[in-house]
Amino acid sequence: MEKKETKDVSRRQFLGYAALGLAGLTILPSWKMINGVRTAPSDRVVMGFIGLGRQGVSDFSSFSSCPGIQVVACCDVDQLKRERFKRKVEAWQKSQNIAPRCDMYEFYEELLNRKDIDAVSIATPDHWHALTAIHACRSGKDVYLQKPLAFTIREGFEIVKAVRGNSRVLQMGSQQRSSKEFQQAIKLVRGGAIGHIETIYAKVGDPPTPLNLPEQPIPASLNWNQWLGPLNDAKIHYHPDLCPPISLDPVKDEQLWGAWRWYCETGNGFTADWGAHMFDIAQAAIGMDGSGPCEFIPKGYQETPYLTMKYENGIILTEQPFRDEGGQGIKFNGTKGWLKVARGYIECSDPKLLPKEEKKIGAGQYEVSSPHMQNFIDAVRSRKNPIAPVEVGCSTNTLCCLANIATELKRPVKWDPATLSFGDDLEAANHRLYHYQYRNPYTL
Repeated sequence: MEKKETKDVSRRQFLGYAALGLAGLTILPSWKMINGVRTAPSDRVVMGFIGLGRQGVSDFSSFSSCPGIQVVACCDVDQLKRERFKRKVEAWQKSQNIAPRCDMYEFYEELLNRKDIDAVSIATPDHWHALTAIHACRSGKDVYLQKPLAFTIREGFEIVKAVRGNSRVLQMGSQQRSSKEFQQAIKLVRGGAIGHIETIYAKVGDPPTPLNLPEQPIPASLNWNQWLGPLNDAKIHYHPDLCPPISLDPVKDEQLWGAWRWYCETGNGFTADWGAHMFDIAQAAIGMDGSGPCEFIPKGYQETPYLTMKYENGIILTEQPFRDEGGQGIKFNGTKGWLKVARGYIECSDPKLLPKEEKKIGAGQYEVSSPHMQNFIDAVRSRKNPIAPVEVGCSTNTLCCLANIATELKRPVKWDPATLSFGDDLEAANHRLYHYQYRNPYTL
């Protein structure tokens, strides 16, 4: 697990039973009105939140609109973000006529040790996804996990094992799967409306670059060592762009998304950040969930104009503009026509098949997706797969990592989706994005 210790016990073992004793105080009355819906105890889903930055707050906003939800605990390595989240939760609880209480934790193991929590929402930086998700599954919690599934390929495989081996429900935070325009696109492409798909243009953005931010003093509210977790690169130092600070007095939220996404040492760039959305939809539409391309050719290799991925069935997926107006989105090119789709936009070469729709999506608006969260809650109750299960997240994450491996190696990389291997390509197999040596005492 996270450490070379017993997997089901928090690092502060002496707090375990105390935490269980306190947990009883958070249980709701036998019947309660939540979001205007009368909810029985058997239908309630009690949640904890791990990772309380900008995305974590957005996820809470979505979950808070789902009937039958109670939030009892939160965890973050930044004390100010814990306090901000607690205030938001308790204000919501008061609005629902629920006694306000949201317990705060600095270490996620203590939150997972609570037996009253059914499910957790994880919105940490990517390098923490595997350890928190695996530990959550082994602790008997269902998981809503922000995309991408993991930081490396092997981490993704291990998360799949943990979910299935512990009979857990995991929903990827790939909210486009629950969005009308993307569901329409998937249905039309799968149904053959534009014929056999030959090529796909999926614009996502650039791969990560080396970390070049100057070191700055660590804020007193932040446990930087815990933020680093398993990362073992000595070049990684604190800069406010990596972990954007906030203020409670006066109130001031993050001014940007955490820039850890854009650097090789801490993230997988736009390749994974937007690829986990757009490549994900491309895979779904052509029936490649759980599989993926067999060859990855980086941009610039022998004058290749765009990152290019080839499937065994002949379909070619390229990271290139999907329309003249720019932005992230997808164009499916078939033998009978084309279909373009992006957030708030869908258009088909044959208007009779699909009238053009387009609307402006405000900044951050798409990050709040209550239908996707409701789908997860429904899956928790029914014990059936959600719309974006762990295998979907794993195949998309593998694709994104492979694209970056080819880019960094500056040459084509071949991959066998059936055996999940590089064949005899030892250089690719030993790449840090397949797996890297965790910093002591962390282990996968």
